Amino acid sequence: MSLPLKELIKIGENQLKEAGIADAARDAKTLYCFMDKLDSVGLMMHWQDVLQDKVGEEYFRLIERRASGEPLQYITGTQDFMGLTFNVNPSVLIPRQDTETMVEDALEILREGTLRGEKYYGASNAREILDLCCGSGAIGVSVAKLFPKAKVTCSELSGEALKTAEENARVNGCKGIKFIQGDLFSPFCGRLGKKKFDFIISNPPYIESDVIPTLQREVKDHEPVMALDGGKDGLDFYRRIAAEAPEHLHKKGILMMEIGYNQGEAVKSLLDETQKFTDIQVLKDLADKDRIITAVLKGKKAENR
Repeated sequence: MSLPLKELIKIGENQLKEAGIADAARDAKTLYCFMDKLDSVGLMMHWQDVLQDKVGEEYFRLIERRASGEPLQYITGTQDFMGLTFNVNPSVLIPRQDTETMVEDALEILREGTLRGEKYYGASNAREILDLCCGSGAIGVSVAKLFPKAKVTCSELSGEALKTAEENARVNGCKGIKFIQGDLFSPFCGRLGKKKFDFIISNPPYIESDVIPTLQREVKDHEPVMALDGGKDGLDFYRRIAAEAPEHLHKKGILMMEIGYNQGEAVKSLLDETQKFTDIQVLKDLADKDRIITAVLKGKKAENR
């Protein structure tokens, strides 16, 4: 039986509500717009249209996927981040607002030489940037797009994730980014020495292994576990980065990492223990929770580039 569009979407919304989807009304409309290639204005223009049965069947297949817990972004294949559109799929984490906060901080350092309004002395002439554990490339591509002076390298262990990052660079018009596959800093250790950067930015896996099964089903059942699992205490990758990053930073180079809300002091201690960093700061996110840590490699004079 054919239905008006507004009734079709209402049925979809109710199915999503029954499945426990928090933003059922939004998702029901978004899925129809995705299916019919409409924006919100176009949706309202067709609100009273009576639809053919096959349209309803296609729509409810999408509703069923969302009701099962599949993230909306994996169904539509995209996520907005820093005003740009990124392709996403189950090989990469879905970029989140917390990471936008970190990118905004990084761009402030690069553009202004300040961090949250305060002079940041490690920022002098920072140009060569590494997005470590890049996933979809959201961090590296955003920096390259919004700060064209940057020379960005994106590295990632997962080959499928790296392909997605390369695709996102293409669709956002970033041609100069380098993409390298490997485990953390291993691709940058060559016979002629260790590759160094002015600025290393990373959103590494940081969720405790035992916590992952307790996460929302959208996350635990669909997003890549290798991009979530930070080991028993969630700090495995921070230990490695703290130990290895100094050999891949120019003096006065900057290390910036996203952290879990309860990891600020632990990660700060890891960086302190190396005795190679100064100006270590734990920064809050928009919800006033610890979310970002920054540090500057010690050194009175910048190395010759």
